[in-house]
Parts: sequence; structure tokens; C-alpha cells
Amino acid sequence: MYRLSSDDLIYGYINGIFPMADTDNTLYWYSPDPRAIIPLDTYQPARSLRPILNKNTFEIRINADFEQVMRYCALPRSESDGTWISDEIIEAYTELHQMGMAHSVETYLDNQLVGGLYGVAIGAVFFGESMFYRVPNASKVAFHYLIEILRKQHFELLDTQFINDNVRRFGAIEIPRPEYMKLLKQSLPKKTQFAEPVLANLLKDRPH
Repeated sequence: MYRLSSDDLIYGYINGIFPMADTDNTLYWYSPDPRAIIPLDTYQPARSLRPILNKNTFEIRINADFEQVMRYCALPRSESDGTWISDEIIEAYTELHQMGMAHSVETYLDNQLVGGLYGVAIGAVFFGESMFYRVPNASKVAFHYLIEILRKQHFELLDTQFINDNVRRFGAIEIPRPEYMKLLKQSLPKKTQFAEPVLANLLKDRPH
């Protein structure tokens, strides 16, 4: 029986497509037109988030508990909601994470994972997948540090797939699919790294 693999994911991303599971766990591949991206140079944290960032309310970690981040992201948002993150998808992305290509940014309170996000880094592109929070602002802080890491490491493209209110508040815009593919092809060959020491340097510069 066919199972989604890390190689399938890599092939999909470099060709502008990504998988989502239906309610019966059947996998479908998507390539939206228009495509949603978040321009890295225009993001600014919301005014209401700045005091939380300045107080260092959350501990920030990357790649500390990747699979658990995915499992929290997979939980339905409400009783009427389903999820597109199946066990098969979790398994394939976890394999990609073990290869050093899928990453999570996580927020902690009292050593408990309370928010985070995950995605895939190839070349100078970060493909954002999903985020969750268990306390207010936890995912917003994780996203803020994602942007800081991507900027520091000279990433050029942050793909967020579909437009919705959640990504719109972070500055997401829609562009035609041909324009997205052009940006993708330009950014994929460039070398950069999504690495833990980068976060350590960013945190060192935080206000105390």
C-alpha cells in the first residue's frame, strides 16, 4: 500500500505542490492559484504583542519536540472541524525533520509546550504548514521568532499556501501562481540554514 514519504514531500515542494488529508485520510496534492506568501521584509509584530516579547513571557526553542508540535496542530479547532494532518502526514514530516529539512519553532511556559508552528526549509524557502496555541499569544510569539530566524539566515520566500484571517494578520498577501513559481525557482538553489545557534544569538539580544 502506498505511503507518503519524505522523498514525495521534497519532490512536491520543489514543484510547488503540497499534500493535505481528507476526512477519510485520503491524500490530495494542492497547488493554489493565487498562492499566499508572507513578505519577510514587511512583517511587523502587532503593537499588542510587543510587551509580551519585551517581557520574555515565553521560552523559545526550535526542533525540541517536532512531532508533538505536529500532533497539537492536528487537533481539531472545534467540534465541527476536521483536520488535514493525518498520522501518515505526521510520519512523513517527522522523517523529513530527522533529515534536517522540517523544523518547528516552539513556545514554552513552565517547561510545558504551549504553542508553536512547523514547516519545511529547502534552499532559501520556508514552507509554513501549521501552528497551534494552548495559551494566548503563544503561536504569535513562535511566528515572530520564525521571521527573525528567516531574516537572519537570508531566506527569501515564506510560503503560507492559502490566504485566511490567521495568516492575513501576519501580513500575508496573494500572488498569481506563475509569480510564485518564479520566486520559488529563484530561491530554491540558494544555500541557507535553519539552525539552532541562530536562535541562541537572537535570544542573547533580547531585552532582560
